[in-house]
Amino acid sequence: MTHPLQGISSMATRQVLADLAAAWQAQGGAAVAIESVGGVDAARRVQAGEEAFDVVFLASDAIDRLQAAGRVAAGSKVDLVRSSTVAAVRAGAPRPDIGTGDALRAAVLAAPSIGYSTGPSGVALQALFARWGIADEVKQRTVQAPPGVPVGTLIARGEVALGFQQRSELIHVEGIDILGPLPADIAIDTVFSGGVVAGTPHADTVRRLLAFMASPDAAGAKRRQGMEPA
Repeated sequence: MTHPLQGISSMATRQVLADLAAAWQAQGGAAVAIESVGGVDAARRVQAGEEAFDVVFLASDAIDRLQAAGRVAAGSKVDLVRSSTVAAVRAGAPRPDIGTGDALRAAVLAAPSIGYSTGPSGVALQALFARWGIADEVKQRTVQAPPGVPVGTLIARGEVALGFQQRSELIHVEGIDILGPLPADIAIDTVFSGGVVAGTPHADTVRRLLAFMASPDAAGAKRRQGMEPA
């Protein structure tokens, strides 16, 4: 191939995909150029068909929607990683107990401001607040990070006291302390998948790339970036 495969992804998988693409290329695979943006924007751009992408990486349900719309080739979805949502505070700040659902609910109610993302973890967090019956109570204290901006950045700046996002998006942010994952009974986990963009002339190469990214050889890179193999 003369030109690299063109891919697009959400920010949550930016670093792990960079590591996996580098490993793929090191073993002789085709060059891959992946643009990472907010997941909503990535899905919109693939849906619009405005750009000649070969491969797309998004939350599993987003890939399903693109496949149903004919923008991702039927049967091409491959689950790659499972990412857990964690809670974090500013470095050095008091660390609230989040070890149980009741403790986490109390921490949310006590926080002067709460940050969440535009991605799947943010959607699930709002649904959790609704189940707890506190959505209206905390609404005025919640801050949604702009697309592509880690919630950790807002925490580090002091704009948010308690923030939630995928571990992979927070582990490289300086100035924050990660409290840990949410309790098992209310855990917010997201599976991220890859798919062949319909119409690409490089479908076979993309399928080989996705097979490599889903293989046992890729597990180490996934765990280094705070994720687990799907």
